[in-house]
Amino acid sequence: MLPRRLAILLVLLACGWGALARGAEVEALLVVMGDQHSAYERTAQFIALVDRLRLKNPDLPIAVLLDGDTQEYGNVVARRSHGAIDFEMFRALASRVPTFLNLGNHDPEFYDVAETLKRVRDTGVVPISNLRDRSTGKYFTDPAVGLKLGRIDTVLVGLTTDHLATYRVPIRPSLKPAEPVAWGREYLPRFAKQGPLIVLSHAGLEADRELLKIVPDGTLFAGAHDHLRFVHPQGHTVYFHSGSWNSHASLVWLRQGLGGALRWSVEQVELSETGAADMPMASFIQKVRREHLKPEDLVSVGRLRAALPPGAAARFVAGALRDAARVDAAFIGNTTFGGGLPAGEVSRLAFDACVRFDGGVFTTEIDGVRLRELVAAANQNVNTPFEERRGDFLVAAAPETIAPDRIYRIATTDWGARNSERYFGSATLSWQELPGVKLKAAAIAALQR
Repeated sequence: MLPRRLAILLVLLACGWGALARGAEVEALLVVMGDQHSAYERTAQFIALVDRLRLKNPDLPIAVLLDGDTQEYGNVVARRSHGAIDFEMFRALASRVPTFLNLGNHDPEFYDVAETLKRVRDTGVVPISNLRDRSTGKYFTDPAVGLKLGRIDTVLVGLTTDHLATYRVPIRPSLKPAEPVAWGREYLPRFAKQGPLIVLSHAGLEADRELLKIVPDGTLFAGAHDHLRFVHPQGHTVYFHSGSWNSHASLVWLRQGLGGALRWSVEQVELSETGAADMPMASFIQKVRREHLKPEDLVSVGRLRAALPPGAAARFVAGALRDAARVDAAFIGNTTFGGGLPAGEVSRLAFDACVRFDGGVFTTEIDGVRLRELVAAANQNVNTPFEERRGDFLVAAAPETIAPDRIYRIATTDWGARNSERYFGSATLSWQELPGVKLKAAAIAALQR
């Protein structure tokens, strides 16, 4: 059964047939985002997208689903303003359409979980999460709510990662996260008895693979946490990730087929910094930036002849680490990275949005067979086959030719070394810290060459 506090909550979206461009059988439209991380360059464009969709589909029920990590401590504007723009985004969305937030590990960036949830609710957004309070054992908020989409009563479920090291240090003692797959086995079948499932998972792809075996065929399953973007149909179920840093939004069209079977179709649209923007939100962003940016945030740390999109920027930084560490290959976890890098002068603000974390550098040696395997699984993109996908994959800079019988020296960050089994498939690699080398300094040196 649904949790008592919201057991009878059915968020009523105005019923309508939407005899529009997408046909009379369309029941509803969901706009899904994940891993936004305070990407303010496209926040106003996201609001404008929702407005355009409402204008084009005036009789169609529309809701926004945010799949966690809306906020980013590493963004100095977000940090100094305590997420003012993110909370204003919540208000703007909730004033337009029903909006839901599945709590991610980066949403309680500026307040503890209870205060964060209070502030989210004050904006009109409905939070969901299976995260529990360690002191009481109770959920911080309901893990599921009823969601009525036109004539169809669905159940919206939210679950998050149990990897405590990804949460902000001060709040970790208050958290009791559930192992996602075990929690899913216990609760998802119960929720499925209440209606068709819409799952928002901030647990990551590896956990989601197992959860996909649990949910009924015909489930809409949105993933996040790994900064991926793809759409994967599996029977009548559709599993997808919407990207990160407000780069794309997923538009999910709900139709009801013969016999009442639900049909989900997902299209992903790109958001551009130069695209149409909601002017009140754009003005609010500029106001907050003026209040909280300091001159040192806008100082140039280097220069690029051409802009680098996120994937290319990540590979550029991996190459810079390889050069700085004087190794054969370098590997960095993909969620170290956020946005891309601009053409021309690169400010400290833009650089920090690209390279989210700093830290020491570690090296070890592996044979060519293992290096080939690591490189083959690295540098994934939107076209990587689902069977070959990993969750938090490695970004690699490696030699084009790898001899299987040769020993190679490789480098990674302190995070990669601490999580060696997760990233490199072995907990026994002998990582040694490289004195005097830091990730951000290596990347900045490359920008200044």
